[in-house]
Amino acid sequence: MLNKFKALFKHTEKEDRIRYGAFGVMLIGGVIGLFAAFTLTLDKLHLLENPDTVLACSINVVLNCSAVMETPQSEILGFPNMLIGLMAFSVIITIAVLGLAKVRFPRWILIAASIGFLLDISFSYWLFFQSVYVIQILCPWCLLVTFSQTLVFSGFLHFNLRENTFKLKTHLNKQVQKFLDGGYHLMIVLVWLALMVVLVYLQFGEALFAQG
Repeated sequence: MLNKFKALFKHTEKEDRIRYGAFGVMLIGGVIGLFAAFTLTLDKLHLLENPDTVLACSINVVLNCSAVMETPQSEILGFPNMLIGLMAFSVIITIAVLGLAKVRFPRWILIAASIGFLLDISFSYWLFFQSVYVIQILCPWCLLVTFSQTLVFSGFLHFNLRENTFKLKTHLNKQVQKFLDGGYHLMIVLVWLALMVVLVYLQFGEALFAQG
């Protein structure tokens, strides 16, 4: 009986570590993203008041928030994208805080949130590739948003895979748990982020560090 109780306690500790780790990463990503979206909103208002304003994030020809804000991609839905960020990251932070408080979400909420976060990160990376290869100008705050979205999506996906939210078959779920136990998910995220940095450097090279 004592051994069973110890095993249950250890299992609970592992569940807590997974929960705190996943939602902790989400919270960090959410706060970073909300800060970036809020700063972009203020910058947009400054530009509307005075189009000649030189923003702090307009560093050189490549890193230039002002130039990006003037492109059609900055208002895909007819209003500034950063307003979407303000709403999305507020929801993300709320979910992360509730998760850290050990709130048990219904499965449908986890699935709905997963779909929402997938749409968010897809939109974020679409804008990223648009900036790198189409507009060929980067917004530093937008890059921070993309980074934060990556943290949020990877953290939430990790939690859902651990909880088997998607109801994977037993054999497949065992393989997934083994993969997660090995820490390979973290390796994938780090390699992915490193790849994005490499793509940016290959596209712009030394111009990234040029003086304005």
